[in-house]
This record gives sequence, C-alpha cells and structure tokens, in this order.
Amino acid sequence: MEDDLVSDDDILLRSEKDFHDASRRNDTDKIQELIKKGVDVKAKNNIGRTALHWAAGAGHEQALRLLLEHGAAIDDEDSFGMNALLLASWFGHLKILQILVNAGAKINCDNKNGMNLLHCAAQRGHIKVLEFIMEDLEDVCIDKVDKMGKTALHLAAEQGQLEVVEFLIGFGCDHSIKDKEENTAIQLAAQSGHSEVLQKIVETGVDINEKNSEGLTALHFAANGGHDRCVKLLLESSCDINAVTNKDMSALHYAALNGHEEITKILIDRGINIDAVNSHATATHISVLNNFPGMVKLLIDAECDLDITDNRQQTALHIAAENGRHEIAEVILIAGINLKLVDKQGKTSLDVAARGNHVNLVDMIIKADRFYKWENDNSNSDSDSWVAKHLTFKQDHRLETQHIRSVIWRLATKYLRPNEWKKLAHYWKFTEAHIRAIEQQWTGTKSYKEHGHRMLLIWLHGVVITGENPIKGLYEGLVDIGRRDLAGMHFHVLFRTTKKHSARFLQFQLFFSLLKLCI
Repeated sequence: MEDDLVSDDDILLRSEKDFHDASRRNDTDKIQELIKKGVDVKAKNNIGRTALHWAAGAGHEQALRLLLEHGAAIDDEDSFGMNALLLASWFGHLKILQILVNAGAKINCDNKNGMNLLHCAAQRGHIKVLEFIMEDLEDVCIDKVDKMGKTALHLAAEQGQLEVVEFLIGFGCDHSIKDKEENTAIQLAAQSGHSEVLQKIVETGVDINEKNSEGLTALHFAANGGHDRCVKLLLESSCDINAVTNKDMSALHYAALNGHEEITKILIDRGINIDAVNSHATATHISVLNNFPGMVKLLIDAECDLDITDNRQQTALHIAAENGRHEIAEVILIAGINLKLVDKQGKTSLDVAARGNHVNLVDMIIKADRFYKWENDNSNSDSDSWVAKHLTFKQDHRLETQHIRSVIWRLATKYLRPNEWKKLAHYWKFTEAHIRAIEQQWTGTKSYKEHGHRMLLIWLHGVVITGENPIKGLYEGLVDIGRRDLAGMHFHVLFRTTKKHSARFLQFQLFFSLLKLCI
C-alpha cells in the first residue's frame, strides 16, 4: 500500500492521516482496519496531535476506548500543552473525562498557559465537568492560578459564565485574588460587560473600588467598554464615581474617549466631576479631539467649564479650531467661551483657526466675538430670548437674506477697491485681530475681493442677529469711507421720507436702490 506523506505541510503518512480522520469521525471500523495494517497509534501531526486527542476533543467514547485498548499514549501533549484530559474538559465531555481518569490519566496537568482542568471547564462554562472535578477528584485547588495569574473565577467572570461563577463562589473560592495585572474578578466582569456576573460578585461583599496596577477600578472598565448596565450597577452599589487611575483618568474621561453618550448621561446624573483634568485634558477636550459633537453638547448642557485649558493651555475651542471641527465649534461658541485665552504659543483660538486655514471657522469665531461684545453692551436688551433661540454662527443660506447677500457679493467683487474693505471693517469696529485672521487666507493679488466679501457677511450676521437695518448700516458705512457714489442720492431721499413710509417699506426701498447701483 502506497503510504507517502500527506503533503509538504504535514508530517503524517497517508495511513496515519486516515487514522486521525477516523478517530475524529468515531469510525471504529476504520480505526480497527488501520490498526491491523500496522498504523502507528501514537503518530502526531504537525501540531503534536494524536488520534486520541481528536477522539477526546470530539467526545467519541467508542473511538477513545478502542485507542486506549491499543496503547494510545494517554498523557501525550500537543504543541499547546493540551492532553486528552484537558481537551475533554475544554469541550465539556464529562464521560470522556471519567473514562480517562479511570484509565489512569494524570489529573494535575497544565497546558502551556498554565491552565488546568478547572480553568478549562470554567472558561467554557461546563458546569457538570466542574462538579465532577471538584466533587470526585482529589487535590484540586480551586484557587490555582495560570501563567497570567488568573483563577477559574477570573476566567469565568471574564467570559460571563454566570452558573460557573455561582458554583465557584458557592464552593468557597477566593474572589479577591488579583491576576498579574492586579485585576480581580469584578474588574474582569465589568471590562467584558457581564452585568449578571458582576452583580453576583458584588453581592459577595468585595471591594468594588479595588484598583489594578494601572489604577483602574471596575467602573473605569465598564465606562471604557460602554457597558451602561454595569455602570449603573456599580453606581447603585456606591462605588467611588470620581475615582481616578494612575494617569488621573476618571470614568467620564473613558466615556469621552469612546463617545459613550448614554454612559456620560448616567455619570453626569450621578454627579461626577465633569471638569476633572487628567494628565492632559478634561472630558470636553477629549470629546472635541475625537470629534464627538453629541458628547460635547452633553457636557455643555451640564455646564462644564469651557475656559479650562489642557496641557498645551488650549481650550476646547482651540482644539476644535486646530482640527477643523465646525459643528463642535458652533456648539461651543453658542454656549459662550473666553476668546481671549491663549495657548502655550500665545495663540488665541482665532489665530489657530486662521493658521490652519479653516476659513469658515475663522468667520464663525469673529462672528461670535462681535456678538459677545454686542451682548455685553446690551445686557438689558428685550431681544435676548429671541437672539438665544435663533443664534448661529454658521454660514447664512437663508432665503430671507439671499438678496442682500447678493448685493454684498457684487459690492465686494465689483466695486470696492483694495483696502476699502478694511476701512469698512474699522468703521464697523472689527478688531485688528479680526482683520489679520481674514487676511491670512491669501490667494493672490485679488484676495481683497474675497476678504471683503467675508468681512461683509460677518458684519451682516451681526446686523441681522441684533435686529438692525442692514441697508441703513451699509449706506452709512459706504458714506463714511468716502464712497458716496455707491450710496447715491437715492438713500438721502428715502431717509428724508421715513416719516411718510413704514419701516418695512423703507427697508425695501433702500435695498432696491442699492441693488440698482450694484447691477
């Protein structure tokens, strides 16, 4: 009979490969046939597996008994250190386990990770196997650790094996043992989000604020993993909500790092310190950096301090400006922030946005700066509630302002001379910082047209949001810079007739007069 190697990748002869396959299928007739032909019962494949390993792992009693009768090596290990007994425990085959034990298999065996029978059964949730191990075998240590320092309880908690956890606790295991990373079972259950297992371990009275080698508690793990049920359970059990790690990370920092909004809501409702600073930043800074607008909104609604700076002395707005986070910047600007704060390089958020060429963000910050000044000057204004309701610093695309925006575009691109936009800006009290930021976006010798257009739109935003007459303001500005030719006599006539016309009618007259001049 031809009996070559199966392939270059395997070390078995064809007959040996057939023998392994027959054991895997529980094909006792084929096993007997090959044994009669002299096949090597102990033959191993390229990962050290024998036919006995396959039979034990698959739970085939007949094949297992037949192999044992013909001298199969009962304690042989594969390249992972797994013997037939460990495989039976891993796959939960109680009858196979009993046969092997009765056949004299070594009970106190470990694989290359240091896992014994108890570890294998516990991790996989085989309660019947566990009962047999603990009740019928001798000298089994329930708290034995593997090479990672994990006990059977650690592994069961990590894998969410509730019935196993209950069994081990009932058998008197030590639930405070720490693994090599100094995690207890409660931390591993929280890390994996197994709330029922966590509840069971909490009920034993363990220290729920226990920290691992990096200072993480169960709450940190639950928040980091987005496990809201575990977070609620731990908080209801009076864990320390403001506990911090070795790097001063709170549970809120971890929630922010991963954008877990539901957990953030829970933590905020329970009174966590929303302005806690870790070694680098607050939860707000982290949320901005990772582009989680919903998180930023939650923290702002909870009245976080937007003026707190990170390790680079940057506010949340600096970070939004640096990374071009328009949506987040809008939320921050509406909430209100100190725009004069500078980072380690002496840059304001406006400077940072301008340097990064984030044009729309530059315009938004200037709009906000001008609005804050108006708001401060008009703190007793009756229009505050209306303004708050309609406040935005984004580009204006509304139909109501379409015509005036068209006029502004024509004015900036066709009629204003170089530097005249700056004169208008000064008249309307734009600061030098505003003008520099607008001017920084240089596209060539005709950049002044784009600069003027942006400045006019920023000015229009302030006029509209504060309820002023844009046509009147534009007329007065043009006159002030000496461009009466653009304003024209039409405006003088219309202003002299204000007593004879309604304000709305006058506004339309002024608008169409200017529109006519700009066509």
